[in-house]
Amino acid sequence: MSWGDRLRGWIGAPVAVDELRWVVLDVETSGLDPQRDQLLAIAAIAVRVDWPSRRLSITPGDSFEVVLRQSEVASAKDNILLHGIGLQRQREGEPMPDGLRAFTRFVGNSPLLAFHAPFDQAMIGRFVLAHLGAALTNRWVDIEQLCAVTHEKVRARALDEWLAHFGIVCANRHQAAADTLAECELLLRIWPQMARQCAGWRDVEKLAAQQRWIARA
Repeated sequence: MSWGDRLRGWIGAPVAVDELRWVVLDVETSGLDPQRDQLLAIAAIAVRVDWPSRRLSITPGDSFEVVLRQSEVASAKDNILLHGIGLQRQREGEPMPDGLRAFTRFVGNSPLLAFHAPFDQAMIGRFVLAHLGAALTNRWVDIEQLCAVTHEKVRARALDEWLAHFGIVCANRHQAAADTLAECELLLRIWPQMARQCAGWRDVEKLAAQQRWIARA
């Protein structure tokens, strides 16, 4: 199989969703504008879903992390203090195409979940398209929407608020790997409510979509 054939198998063409392996991810960026700022790092952890027994489990051994090399290194001190990726690490990171290609191999056909997922989706999608020449076709769901629809009475929106509500401690907040693990733990906490309403991935997507109808203070 040629390299082009393998690449088309990873991105660009619609693929079946892996219902049994989801990937929770988080990114670190140079700012909050997905159309202008730079993608610095991606961290991801797979979770396994046993639908017959309605069990969800984190699989730390099935994980991914990459710091991506920057052609123009951002030196804003406030931003570096937030994400912890210094100038030298930005210069010595994985070449952007190689790091993104490794990411697409890792996620495979798994659906992708993130807290405030539209930002991660837009950021990753922009760089995958620019450096690999095709769109990432994986399905996405926003963990924040799942939190809201399964715990309607909780007045939380930000990740820190949801973590505090469930008593989840994130050792290195705003570092992609630590944030991803915290988001996995958050998913575990809301899973019992999800499992009562979902029998497959399409049900998860439908459940998240219900969030738009919830009146939130």
